[in-house]
Order: sequence, then C-alpha cells, then structure tokens
Amino acid sequence: MKRIGMLTSGGDCQALNAAMRGVVKGLCESCEQLEIYGFLDGYKGLIYGNYRLLTGADFSGILTKGGTILGSSRQPFKQMRVPDENGLDKVEAMKHTYHKLNLDCLVILGGNGTQKTANLLREEGLNVVHLPKTIDNDIYGTDVTFGFQSAINIATEAIDCIHTTAASHNRIFIVEVMGHKVGWLTLYAGVASGADIILLPEIPYDIDSVLGAIEKRSKAGKGFTILAVAEGAISKEDAKLSKKEYKEKLKNYKFPSVSYELADMIEKKSGAEVRVVVPGHTQRGGSPCPYDRVLCSRLGAAAAQAIMDEDYGNMIAMVNGKTKRVPLGDVAGKLKSVDPECQMIKEAKSMGISFGD
Repeated sequence: MKRIGMLTSGGDCQALNAAMRGVVKGLCESCEQLEIYGFLDGYKGLIYGNYRLLTGADFSGILTKGGTILGSSRQPFKQMRVPDENGLDKVEAMKHTYHKLNLDCLVILGGNGTQKTANLLREEGLNVVHLPKTIDNDIYGTDVTFGFQSAINIATEAIDCIHTTAASHNRIFIVEVMGHKVGWLTLYAGVASGADIILLPEIPYDIDSVLGAIEKRSKAGKGFTILAVAEGAISKEDAKLSKKEYKEKLKNYKFPSVSYELADMIEKKSGAEVRVVVPGHTQRGGSPCPYDRVLCSRLGAAAAQAIMDEDYGNMIAMVNGKTKRVPLGDVAGKLKSVDPECQMIKEAKSMGISFGD
C-alpha cells in the first residue's frame, strides 16, 4: 500500500492537472494498492487538514484541462514560520496532517516559493517530491518548467495580433508580458512574435536607447514599433537605486505598471502615439499546449518511479532532454535568470532586436 499526498501551490498554470495525472498513472501501473490524498488550495489544505481521497476517475480526462482540480493559494515562504491569526504553528500543523494520514510521500507541484517550503518540509523529516511549475521558467536546476511553453504560445499570439492594428494605425505598441524577476517568457515570446524591442528585468533599459531604436525604424520607413516588455523591466536609473529607495519610489508611483511609465516617457520625448496592451492572466490560462502535455507526462512518470524507489527529497527536473532527480537542498532558494550575455540575446541583437541597453 502506498499513501500519497498531493498539492498544487502558488500561481496556477495550464499543465498542473497533466502533471498530477502523470504521477498517478505512473503509480497505478507500479502499485497494486494506492491511496491519493488531494490537499485543497495548496499548503493551506495541508496546514488545516482540508483534503479528499481521490480515485482514478478524478484524474481521467484532465490531460487537456488547465488550472488545477485541487485549487491553489499563495502561502509566502517567509510566513511559514509565523503562526497564523489563531497562533497555529503552520509547520507543525503540516507535519501533523502528514503523519495523521500516515503518508509515504508528499508530491508538491509549484514554483520557487513552493519549492522552498517543500525543502523546509524535507528538512523537517517528511518524504517530499517536487515538480517544477511556473510560466516564468525561473526554477534553478531544470532546463524547463511546465507551463512555460503554453504561456509562450499565448503571449506570442497576443503580440501577433497587435502587429496588424499597429501597422494599420502606424502606432507604437507596448505589450506587457508576465515576469517580475526574470525575463524568459518575454524573451521567447518577443523573439517568436518579431517584437522590435524587448525589455527584460535582467537588462536595465536606457530610455534614449529605446527612443533610438524607434527612430531607426521610422527612418527605415517602418511606421510602427512593437515593444515586448516584462512586468519587472527596470530603467538604468531605477536599477541604481537601493532596494529601500526603489520601494520608496513605488509608494508614490502614479502608473499602473512600468509599461505605462514607459509609454508616458516615449510620448513626451517623441510625440508619438503609444498604446499599452496587458494580456495578464490569460498567459496562465487555457489548455496546456502539446509540448507541456508531453513534458508533464514525463515528469509525472519520473516522479512516480522516484516514489516507487523511495528516493525522496528531490525535484524532478528536465536536463538535456532527460528527466533527472535533483536534490531539493541543491536548488531551493535559487533563481534561474536570463544571462544578458547568453547566446540567444546575442543572436536576437544580431537580427536587429533592441534590448534598450
């Protein structure tokens, strides 16, 4: 008999259900007796003992279904050691639920914050397997996270759709792509959609360089310009500020986001007409693309094998096209950022794409 707990934590994405399905199908093939306990709304379900016993039927027909059948919530890692409003010790509560159900393992699907809490539970003596989920693709130790390719497809399509209206009206369009700390999604969607300017958190931009790129297109007879801008894009001036100074600036920030500030600066300095488009949460929604369905099936099957081998405390990663068990202690708390000197950036620049630097 294997008793497995499962939860999805943090922001949702398109392929969470596909990954859970992969784990369960893999276990069903290897284990004659199996109980799956699904914790509702992420770590919150584990903390407060909200769960339900799942059957094979729960995982049937969900390969193509976006979101998560278990629900999710954000439980900041920094708050995990802080008692709740009733004084409950969250870590001890999670351990109590785990032992009460006599679980053999806890399968946790989520991004960086989720992973740090998974590693904390490992350090507390629980058997844990982590599956790397995030549209940001910023989890250290794996080449790719599930949800990333599906989000690329959506962001790319959004920018594709802007091209025709931008060309029709000879306007400058800024499309704001998700990604506060890293720019993988903006980079890939920007290149895939033929954006003229791509601004990433890892490469602070100079407004004069951005204006220069727009002017260059104008002189070449191009009447419009498309900018793919990450949520976390930052100017060179702001990048020089200390964290405290930057937080102080944001307190008095009059713009909804950096894209609107950028649009305001471009309009004032060039007199050009600028429009901002924010695809927002559409990038996390909808059905997973075929690539993510395959990726999740492989990661799920590999997680199931790790459980059968009783090899716990790992993240199931994809490295050089192969699944790999990576110790959580080696990767938790680390961020995988875009290297400004990487080959892809250099190749994009060689095609005339500006990064505002």
